[in-house]
Amino acid sequence: MWVQAACAAVQELRLTRWQSCPKSKEAGPELVLCPDNVHLAGRGGLDTVVCGTESLWGAEGGLCRQVSEDWPPDFAGLLVVHKHHPARDGREYLEVMSACHQRAADALVSGAISNGGLYVKLGQGLCSFNHLLPPEYIRTLRVLEDKALMRGFQEVDELFLEDFQAPPHELFQEFDYQPIAAASLAQVHRAKLHDGTAVAVKVQYIDLRDRFDGDIHTLELLLQLVELMHPSFGFSWVLQDLKGTLAQELDFENEGRNAERCARELRHFRYIVVPRVHWGVSSKRVLTAEFCEGCKVNDMEAIRTMGLAVQDVAEKLIQAFAEQIFYTGFIHSDPHPGNVLVRKGPDGRAQLVLLDHGLYQFLDEKDRSALCQLWRAIILRDDMAMKAHAAALGVRDYFLFSEVLMQRPVRLGQLWRSHLLSREEAAYMQDMARGHFEDIMAVLKALPRPMLLVLRNINTVRAINTALGTPVDRYFLMAKSAVRAWSRLASAAYQSVYGTSLLRHVRATWEMFKFEVALRLETLSMRLTAFLVRILVPLGLLPKAEGLYEYLET
Repeated sequence: MWVQAACAAVQELRLTRWQSCPKSKEAGPELVLCPDNVHLAGRGGLDTVVCGTESLWGAEGGLCRQVSEDWPPDFAGLLVVHKHHPARDGREYLEVMSACHQRAADALVSGAISNGGLYVKLGQGLCSFNHLLPPEYIRTLRVLEDKALMRGFQEVDELFLEDFQAPPHELFQEFDYQPIAAASLAQVHRAKLHDGTAVAVKVQYIDLRDRFDGDIHTLELLLQLVELMHPSFGFSWVLQDLKGTLAQELDFENEGRNAERCARELRHFRYIVVPRVHWGVSSKRVLTAEFCEGCKVNDMEAIRTMGLAVQDVAEKLIQAFAEQIFYTGFIHSDPHPGNVLVRKGPDGRAQLVLLDHGLYQFLDEKDRSALCQLWRAIILRDDMAMKAHAAALGVRDYFLFSEVLMQRPVRLGQLWRSHLLSREEAAYMQDMARGHFEDIMAVLKALPRPMLLVLRNINTVRAINTALGTPVDRYFLMAKSAVRAWSRLASAAYQSVYGTSLLRHVRATWEMFKFEVALRLETLSMRLTAFLVRILVPLGLLPKAEGLYEYLET
């Protein structure tokens, strides 16, 4: 009876954390102090009750069963209630939670497909958080990348009559009414021009423009209601800032111009393919472009079936988008796997086909220069430089911003020893997202508004690299691109101000050289460490830690 009374008392009291018990640190429970000397330890159902130094109930199962003379005198006579949920560590609990996540993910997909438009785009954005969301969400939401709700042929004919005063079969030699893909704003049909050229015809959903303003207002209202109930969850400002940019996606002529600019600026990357736009059969709601075969960039099986290297694909993907972020400043802001295809090029190596150029963001040269130098400083753990370049972007909490930017822990004074995110680091990032939500929101609000979509690009590419098994070191590859871009930007600025000053060129080249040397020395250090560990562990001269070889994969 007294055990039940103690439990009832504990539940009724407002509990405060107590961290000074030595046993709590050893056993690992959460310990709280109650006003009338009742202690609750652990998380979950009642397992052990201990009074003073004597175990009174449930001793065989509890983490606190060995309470002895180690307790400080002040703890004498206290009642300790240890609660434990063994099921939380067991298969049954994990199965129940997995089923719960799956139901929620199915509901999200169903709602997004039913409502279409912006709701599908929001679901696509969630897919890039594969290091924070449970796997059930990621697997389920991927269907939104290219298999949203499809519309019938009558709607397609109606739109063509409105825009071209002619049905599709008059404009094309062949037109397949069965869509090959359907996404947030449009569906894609395969067709042939009258000269036999194979094309992909992107047809906007006919009611999308009429619904766009209503969808924006609905989302604003929902976000305001959520913010009213949870003041720290303030995302309505993000929608306010981005709705103008999102509206540009509805103009397919603008998308065609973006595609042509992207092709020009990345033409030195021979492996980048941007389908050529056919303006004669394009309008603000219809975009006709060269048809390109290929598999989705995260389809490892299809990539290997073509005889291509996953590592080559990942490296090219990262380099291409790093060029946009750090150098050109004209950045594809929706590079999810449905918008990046892989095919075999004439040289037998991977080519990347970039699709859907509706959502772009421009980052000005000042911000690009600061971002280039910040990325370099993070990799080299240059504390002062990190602070200075984050401040140039308007952010005071440079440490937190660096972690948001890199999407992994940034421990000052310590270089990463692997490009893989360890379990501990993944857990840290999840805890950081929960525990520092308000601080993260403050950092995002302080940034130049174009940086929001830049962060979307960076995180989406990170998610694709993870889906491919993290075959390359994204952090160092992007750092090298950042330093190279900074040296080119600096050289151009020096040339315009000082003419062809040899001294200025030498300085930019010297900075690039220093960074390359620092990276190579760090890489050499990691390889030597891995080599020594692989020799010493089999000889028994070094204990083999769990996950050691995964940690040293680089």
